[in-house]
Amino acid sequence: MIGPRGAVLALLTVSASFALPAPQPASAQQAAGAAPVRLITLDPGHFHAALVQKFMYTDVDSRVHVYAPGGDDLVEHLKRIERFNARADQPTRWHQVVFTGPDYFERMLSEKAGNVVVISGNNARKTEYVSRAVEAGMNVLADKPMVIVPADLERLQQAFALAEKKGVLLYDIMTERFEITTILQRALSQQRALFGELVTGTPQDPAITKVSVHHFSKVVAGAPLKRPQWFFDVRQQGEGIVDVTTHLVDLIQWEAFPEQTLQPSDAIVVHARRWATPLTRQQFRSVTGVHDFPDDLRRDVRNDVLYVFSNGEMTYHLRGVHARVSVSWAFEAPPGGNDTHYSVMRGTKANLLIRQGAEQNFKPMLYVESAASGDRAEFEAALVAAIANLQDTYPGIGWRTEGGAWAVTVPEKYDVGHEAHFAQVTENFLRYLRVGRLPEWEVPNMLTKYATIMQAYQLSRLGAH
Repeated sequence: MIGPRGAVLALLTVSASFALPAPQPASAQQAAGAAPVRLITLDPGHFHAALVQKFMYTDVDSRVHVYAPGGDDLVEHLKRIERFNARADQPTRWHQVVFTGPDYFERMLSEKAGNVVVISGNNARKTEYVSRAVEAGMNVLADKPMVIVPADLERLQQAFALAEKKGVLLYDIMTERFEITTILQRALSQQRALFGELVTGTPQDPAITKVSVHHFSKVVAGAPLKRPQWFFDVRQQGEGIVDVTTHLVDLIQWEAFPEQTLQPSDAIVVHARRWATPLTRQQFRSVTGVHDFPDDLRRDVRNDVLYVFSNGEMTYHLRGVHARVSVSWAFEAPPGGNDTHYSVMRGTKANLLIRQGAEQNFKPMLYVESAASGDRAEFEAALVAAIANLQDTYPGIGWRTEGGAWAVTVPEKYDVGHEAHFAQVTENFLRYLRVGRLPEWEVPNMLTKYATIMQAYQLSRLGAH
């Protein structure tokens, strides 16, 4: 039986199927034989900052410098790290060196106590943090989104250009690439005898659809999650159409055009909308611990109810392939429920669907459906061959019939859970650091992703309500 850490490494190995670029000259801090990677955590406010440290890593110093203004965000972050250190199963051994004060950011830039800055928190200054850390010659591993308003997109473009000149890496944390059902959806879409070709679709009937449902009240790392007040201020967190949507747009690029370089001009948004989730004062109190709505949120309160524009939907075409993404937030999941993900890739021969509802016990399951009338035995033979073709990379996967479709069965070792995906992203980032660069398609595709989302942001506000 592979334990959680072993499973993380196992899935990392099988999912990183693309070849890394040949090593190139890197900055002195990345050169062969240099000191271990030293992490800096900047202004942690989102629990994702802690999840980067849920496990230890080879060649990463256990001493982590934290720079923050102080307050509840920092306290909650340090508590999460301490829980990782104190757990009975695979405890970590992080030692946090904390600096607080009004000059925390300037202090971080001047001291350069580490060579990788982890940024996950209030997004209002995210682009500034990213840009100035790169200017200081530091590598950056940033949580999504790196941009929440169109005005910051140009600054992010400049940061990527400067990172290349300075020989440092700038990367965002795309955990959903490591969900096994998504990995297999992508892999099976490249089995032409089974899937055929990706259809182009239409705005009304897209080739790819991705729907994500999240919840404000949830349990993270074994404890009820305490949300910061600013998380409910879209001027600081970002609207739904620029936040979780980042993952869905990334997956569409990654699955439809694997390892291909995309440009912002390849994506045209044709429809976008935004809508709010209402939260009562009691609901707000239960997830923040704060008894009243803060002044920053008063403009979003009507009749003692807070309206958070955490929901967004967009339809666009990418190199002629039509796609739709939708993100919505509710206060809490139904009993036994969780965040959910629904995804469809439509091929000329087969459709690949991920469902994660009550029928699947709220765990994602991948299904294969025939896209055309034909011989069922012949289609099943194509599926058997496709699964066999993937055994070397994903040993143990299989299938079973389920109604009129086929469910892809996945060994338990691959089901590591969302929290473990942060370690997988970090392991990949560390590999890129060792060779001194990202795959050539990553940077242009990150910029294409954010440019697409900013298109949707602007279009959604034309009919703002």
